[in-house]
Amino acid sequence: MPTLGEPDYYHILDVRREASPEEIKQAYHRLATRFHPDLHPNDAEAEARLRSLNQAYSVLKDPERRAHYDRWGAWGPPI
Repeated sequence: MPTLGEPDYYHILDVRREASPEEIKQAYHRLATRFHPDLHPNDAEAEARLRSLNQAYSVLKDPERRAHYDRWGAWGPPI
């Protein structure tokens, strides 16, 4: 579980902690399409949201990084 102030990658991608890799991928693509800055020019919030989505997906799509995140959170010790 993330601590206060730490990003919750599962919440960012709107998936359950038990989500399969395919569910994570589908959620990422759905949200990335929805918040892509090309669809929202001059919207800093959409750009920031896409950065968060990219970070969450980069961690949760990799089984080793996901296991590390599940154990230590986003600000845990380096891999």
